[in-house]
Amino acid sequence: MSFEELLDQAGGLGRFQIFQLVLFCITNILTYPHIVLENFTAATPDHRCWVQILDNDTVSGNVTRTLSQDALLRISIPLDSNLKPEKCRRFILPQWQLLHLNETVTNTAEPDTEPCVDGWVYDRSYFPSTIITEWDLVCESQSLKSVVQTLFMTGSLLGSLIYSPLSDRFGRKVVYQWCLLQLGIVDTAAAFAPTFLIYCILRFWAGLNIMTITINSFSLMSEWTISKRKSVGVVLMMSSYSIGQMFLGGLAFAIRNWHTLHLAVSVPLFVLLFPSRKLVESFRWLIVRNQLEKGVKELRRVAHINGKKNAEETLTIEYVKSTIQNVLDAVHTKPSIFQLFHAPKALNVIRCLFSFHFRFSSAVSFYGLVLNLQHLGSNIFMFQVLFGAITLTARFVSLWTLNYMGLRTNQILFSFLAGVSILVNTFLPQEMQILRVVLATLGIGCVSAASTGSTLHQIELLPTVFRSTLGGIISGFHRIGAIVAPLLMILLGYSLHLPWIIYGVITLLAGLVILPLPETRNQPLVNTIQDVENNTKYSRKVKQEDTSTKVTQF
Repeated sequence: MSFEELLDQAGGLGRFQIFQLVLFCITNILTYPHIVLENFTAATPDHRCWVQILDNDTVSGNVTRTLSQDALLRISIPLDSNLKPEKCRRFILPQWQLLHLNETVTNTAEPDTEPCVDGWVYDRSYFPSTIITEWDLVCESQSLKSVVQTLFMTGSLLGSLIYSPLSDRFGRKVVYQWCLLQLGIVDTAAAFAPTFLIYCILRFWAGLNIMTITINSFSLMSEWTISKRKSVGVVLMMSSYSIGQMFLGGLAFAIRNWHTLHLAVSVPLFVLLFPSRKLVESFRWLIVRNQLEKGVKELRRVAHINGKKNAEETLTIEYVKSTIQNVLDAVHTKPSIFQLFHAPKALNVIRCLFSFHFRFSSAVSFYGLVLNLQHLGSNIFMFQVLFGAITLTARFVSLWTLNYMGLRTNQILFSFLAGVSILVNTFLPQEMQILRVVLATLGIGCVSAASTGSTLHQIELLPTVFRSTLGGIISGFHRIGAIVAPLLMILLGYSLHLPWIIYGVITLLAGLVILPLPETRNQPLVNTIQDVENNTKYSRKVKQEDTSTKVTQF
């Protein structure tokens, strides 16, 4: 409780914490669209093969003048199984005899067709320009869209593993600012990428930074906030992601050109660098890294911002030393992260690391839905805004349920509901569009609610001294799930239902791995390995007392 007492004296929820929370929320609103940007910049419009008789303005003749566009299309492009023009093949020669056949007769002359060797014609009424039309990522190249999304998620995985240890070594604030600057630079450059390869490289580089911005913002917020207000801060910050979804949907509706949309979400990041200079490095991190004087200085600075008078007299180095002597003793032992795996010292952290399945599974189902809006319906702008509104509501529903059922029950319940919603939706026919939308939004809402509880659980389980590193490892499993999610859509070539069945089943199984984790609701943050050991012993003692009580009652 020593750090809690110091925070109370400096102002556990004052002007500084409000400024910090507002800044992080605005940053999240502007950075989250970068994760799902390909929903719009890589939207696939209707397309067909380019054919000379239809699309070459220099071709003229009495026959082509007298025939309608539909008739010319009929003799140039074969029909698919749904009696619609093929998107990836054309007739080698115009099939004039088809003008005299009944329109319901399907052409089976496969030898008369060929791939789109001269390119494609796109319907630009909905999207004037996307990376799909820019580099012809259709037909045999359609899987490259998933490759872009996978590269971004792979970058976020590597970024969390690279920058998280650096955050524990050099501080949360400086790494947070560096990653924010990089994200603004590389995604601005991506708008001017001359080739698809360069675009992929820039998006991979952007992914390197996105997760570190998230992890460090949560670390700074939680380490400057008293325990009883942490859950509110976590929910508000995660709600800003939902607002970011809605913001992207509205922005993409207004800006249909992918170059301009990229710039619109990237350039504002440079502006955020100026207020981020007002952030204060975590005093918890400074103290556990044996920088006591600097930690006290930052604590006094926050107390001054919060309007606490006489902070210099009360928050002296001697007073801070006496208040957190147990932490200072633990710091002088120079703890190693590998000590966390020496049972039974940190059984709860080991359990947390083994719960990667939950982080992996929630990412698979969440990004499986969010990154594939076109599979749910044609109006992807509406779906983006709707999903944002639903996840925003789910965050606050999760906050309400956390007060009554705790962190473990919250995650188990919402994981089960999400899995059932996805599986039922998988087997509904396309004609039941309203019900499909309802189940999809219910699924994404439940996944968001479960993720909110998981994020708070993670913050309360991990010690300050290695919070960014361990958070990066756990988030790495989340990123692996985000990488797998778009890749699973490749299975559509084998079965239209298979990817969605996997999304649903893996979400149902996710709740089971939460059972071994300890309940941490309303407990203070752990700061050292010794705190983790004490919490483990306390949890065991509580369980033994509960067991004894039940035996006595029996």
